[in-house]
Amino acid sequence: MSLNKNTKQLQQTVKQFAEHPTVKNYLSDSSASNNKPTSLNTAWLRELCIELGADDVGFIPIESQELGAEKDKILECFPHTKSLVSIVCKMNRDDVRNPARSIANNEFHHAGHDVDDIARRIVRQLEDHGIRAINVTMGFPMEIHKFPERIWLIAHKIVAEAAGTGKMGIHRNVIHPKFGNFILLGTILLDTPLTSYTKPIDYNPCLSCKLCVAACPVGAIAPDGYFNGSACLTHNYREFLGGFQNWVDNVIESKTPEDFREKVSLGENVSMWQSLSFGANYKAAYCMATCPAGEDVIAPFLERRQDFVKEVLKPLQDKRETIYVVPGSDAESYVQKRFPHKTVKRVHNGITPQSINGFLTGMRRIFQPEQAKGLDVTYQFKFTGKERREAIVTIKNQRVSVTDGVADKANLIVTADSAAWLKFLSNRTYLPLALLTGKIKLKGSPKLLLMFGKCFVS
Repeated sequence: MSLNKNTKQLQQTVKQFAEHPTVKNYLSDSSASNNKPTSLNTAWLRELCIELGADDVGFIPIESQELGAEKDKILECFPHTKSLVSIVCKMNRDDVRNPARSIANNEFHHAGHDVDDIARRIVRQLEDHGIRAINVTMGFPMEIHKFPERIWLIAHKIVAEAAGTGKMGIHRNVIHPKFGNFILLGTILLDTPLTSYTKPIDYNPCLSCKLCVAACPVGAIAPDGYFNGSACLTHNYREFLGGFQNWVDNVIESKTPEDFREKVSLGENVSMWQSLSFGANYKAAYCMATCPAGEDVIAPFLERRQDFVKEVLKPLQDKRETIYVVPGSDAESYVQKRFPHKTVKRVHNGITPQSINGFLTGMRRIFQPEQAKGLDVTYQFKFTGKERREAIVTIKNQRVSVTDGVADKANLIVTADSAAWLKFLSNRTYLPLALLTGKIKLKGSPKLLLMFGKCFVS
């Protein structure tokens, strides 16, 4: 929109409301329309953030190449974004490391509230200086109605890496070079350029010590760096998201109180009540607890490594607890082999795609590498009906790739009405019936579809 057009619109609006007291007061203040700076001093903003409680901050322009595809999501959230502030707040290490999850979760909750409160106060100060800004929530609330697809507005970890406040380690947590991974992150979006910006750090603080691998009770972190998001979500986030949905399903589907108690123990019931009342609790987060990286954190690990393992890692490994897994998943066999003293409970993790896009993008999160051993298969999906899409899914070397398009050669071609396929995934229709009615058609061995299902259990 041109400046002349803006000026004309302003004149028309002022004329329409010229006699209103607010408009008169605005027009009488000669500085009212000129109080917004063209750029914001970075040193001043950093000092403000630290003064209001942040332990560290980083700054990046919206044009930063480090943001990648996240840029579109940021502009969708706040179209006026010119700069981003990455907020870092420390957590108390020994609280997070404690085997008693009430202590660890209390720290998570309080630190999370601190991040949101600090970011909110910064935005208030920026508003008072004529800067438009928003603070995006550290965690919850999120756009939860979109679950199990993307529910977060901004990926704070990507922003933090771009702004130089840390790097993601093998455990997928951001490690601050000084504070280690005992931090929580926030992001502020503002509509004004800064006088200077920070850069990504030029090394990864992660030591590749693999203590996070040893600590994870469900094997979500592989030694080669592969991350099984489904295993983590099913257990650690049991009382969030899909775990809560599974709990509701158990309530609905139970025919009698006795039937419900067979599915859900008293301890599980009151634990869910506690999460609903005081904030959802993590079941593990042991990867964070055992991480020794960071200048402020590393001394005990370097100076007395065996004692560190004994004091920090072993109590978490030896803890007798219930571990939640999806039947037939890699996590189930991992727990039974690695932690036989822990109790395995088979559950549904609530990950049921609500769209074809959700089905395709979610595959990487629920893929089970161990179930895919020996497979070298290409699947061609052709979706018709409401959501039309063609996609190629390749499983090879215990990895999965998903791309749009048509394969030159596929071992199995699945042609399906999109609505019928989603019903099949949510167990609302039987595959034989869908095949008989032509809603789902297979070209190739049906056994390949069974193999496919074993690789994507939920």
